[in-house]
Amino acid sequence: MHFSADEDFAKQLDAEDPLQGFREKFHLPVGKDAKPLIYFAGNSLGLMPKSAKQIVEQELHDWATLGVAAHLEGKTPWYSYHEPLREPTARLVGAKPNEVICMNSLTVNLHLMMVTFYRPTKSRFKILMEDPAFPSDTYAIKTQIVHHGLSPKEVLILASPRKGELTVQTEDVLDLMEKHAAELAVVLIGGVNFFTGQLFDIPTITAAAQKHGITVGVDLAHSIGNVPLLLHDWNVDFAVWCSYKYLNAGPGAVAGAFVHRRHATNTDLPRLAGWFGNDPNTRFRMHLEPEFIPVPSADSWQISNPPILAMAPLRASLAIFDEAGGMEQLREKSIRLTSYLQFLLESDPNGRSEKRFTVITPRKENERGCQLSILVHEHGKEVFGKLEAAGVTCDFREPNVIRVAPTPLYNTFHEVWRFAKILAHQ
Repeated sequence: MHFSADEDFAKQLDAEDPLQGFREKFHLPVGKDAKPLIYFAGNSLGLMPKSAKQIVEQELHDWATLGVAAHLEGKTPWYSYHEPLREPTARLVGAKPNEVICMNSLTVNLHLMMVTFYRPTKSRFKILMEDPAFPSDTYAIKTQIVHHGLSPKEVLILASPRKGELTVQTEDVLDLMEKHAAELAVVLIGGVNFFTGQLFDIPTITAAAQKHGITVGVDLAHSIGNVPLLLHDWNVDFAVWCSYKYLNAGPGAVAGAFVHRRHATNTDLPRLAGWFGNDPNTRFRMHLEPEFIPVPSADSWQISNPPILAMAPLRASLAIFDEAGGMEQLREKSIRLTSYLQFLLESDPNGRSEKRFTVITPRKENERGCQLSILVHEHGKEVFGKLEAAGVTCDFREPNVIRVAPTPLYNTFHEVWRFAKILAHQ
């Protein structure tokens, strides 16, 4: 790609952008000057689809006018509210519809998956993760280890960056799996690392692990709605995600899980049971049929009835993803946005940018998603504060990293150009 640092070039890219109209489908936060902020925080909380309000208000209306009858008589009946989310979610993660379920929060879903897929034995009991993994994943995995009466120090294996590097080499993950193949029970990898923005090679890692009989789970919090996924074809065993980042479903929105069909249809697998994971044909016989009969799909991990107000905004967002044609076109724009941003950050003719900061996210487009993590060499928090004061919304991660995530549904090339100018003058 050939870029120019001229402002007119950024405007030209926006004029030629086939996705430019989708920006109007979102509410854009404004600054003190009443102008839209440069919102590069979709990796933390995506913007609100304008259509979400009407969908949520419909559920409130049904509650007010129908009460309990809305479970079966609402415009979108609450009893089966999770079902319309199944196919659009499956399209985003590259799954069969019976392999996905929208439920709970990400960490709750991770615990539920580990109950099924982490069954340590005397010989196979170790878990491999990347370093750093998202803290909530680390907390969950360590408590799962302790739950089985084991020590995290003895069980947990971390794939860390090499000395002098900040991202994890795929070959180092593979080497660790090979070295500990006889002991490893589970590999849990973040699809896109929260800190560095590194996109891991999920199919390669999965194939290498399963060659040794190791179960593979993926945290897709920073991947779903960000990069194309083919979980079924990659043969991933299980995955979990949240929907408030790139999926734009709002704070505390319902999360999701993927269970590969070979597991999802196996009703003999151990799991924690709840009434919405039970066979719907007998669900309302309740105490008359007290035995749990798992649904032969990912639904059987669904413990509770659908959280309607946490699911409603996701319907709005998934409809937008479908209207945009799925991830392929979005991914194409995302690559251009991040490549353009990297070009602008490195185009300082005086070389000042190299002295002030380093982009630690991998340069190769197949090794990153929307997010660029910028390591600020000095006074990182001060620089971040100045960006905020200049109308930029991004985020800061200790000790010195600013994460910026221009997203293809609502961010523009001109915003990227403006951000680079603002950062250059801090």
